[in-house]
Amino acid sequence: MSIIEVLARESLYLWHFFSIQFFQIIYYYIFGVIIGSAISVFIKDKIHALLLNNNIENKIFNFFGIIFASIIGIISPLCMYGTIPIAASFSQKGVKDYFIASFMLSSILLNPQLIIYSLALGKTIFIIRIISCFVCGILAGIIIMLFYPNKNFFNFNLFENNTQKNKDKNYIIAFLKSIIRNIESTGLYFLLGILLSALFQRYIDAEIFASIFGGNRGLGVLLAASIGVPIYICGGGTIPLLLSWLEVGMSYGAATSFMLTGPATKITNLGALKIILGIKHFSLYLIYIFLFSTLSGFIINIIF
Repeated sequence: MSIIEVLARESLYLWHFFSIQFFQIIYYYIFGVIIGSAISVFIKDKIHALLLNNNIENKIFNFFGIIFASIIGIISPLCMYGTIPIAASFSQKGVKDYFIASFMLSSILLNPQLIIYSLALGKTIFIIRIISCFVCGILAGIIIMLFYPNKNFFNFNLFENNTQKNKDKNYIIAFLKSIIRNIESTGLYFLLGILLSALFQRYIDAEIFASIFGGNRGLGVLLAASIGVPIYICGGGTIPLLLSWLEVGMSYGAATSFMLTGPATKITNLGALKIILGIKHFSLYLIYIFLFSTLSGFIINIIF
């Protein structure tokens, strides 16, 4: 068989796997883009106003305030570089750092668009993802409330509240433009994720992968937490990969660790976080993320 024939055959195999994955999750991607754009255009400012109104002085309500801040972070549609200016404006208006921490971390880990994407992973992983991200944000807020009650944990001096407002008074036009921006920023990574998934299905031995990330559950969790750092680029792009991994035996715990460390340590996020946290607090952030993700992975594997 000639090289051209081999390449043609392999291309057909890859196209077969690619097309199956594409049509399996494209509906979740489209729906996620629409929902994320709708929230960003129509109710984003109202969501963030809720956090300002949540800045209660009475310590009795602080715990519930942190929970509320985590919820606001999850339903906020902004990326990291949109979240930081918002958080800076919260800080300038006197919102406590533990509320901001809970809001920011939950926002980094999850957003409405990614929630919709995650439906493709099945009901169990979908629920695990939401709960683990929610708890991660809450616990971060509680830790800062306990250990930094009267100290500044963040430094927003280099960031101003320069978030872009919708220039279009016509909300329909703004909504359509938001959909286009979302597709431009995530579409390529989404297709890349499907391609990587097709390559994985074609060339990676499923039994070996299952023995590492499924059978050896302790090692699988640690490895999944580690590979989340270099592999995770875009939430939508990792959905096809996770779907393939779960189908060949990746444990729920390993998947949970990957879903936590990935967005929390995404390279494009770490630079901005280092600026607002400083070296010491940035190191504490990384330690917290790895400890929480691995512990969550172990707990999920015990439960399931």
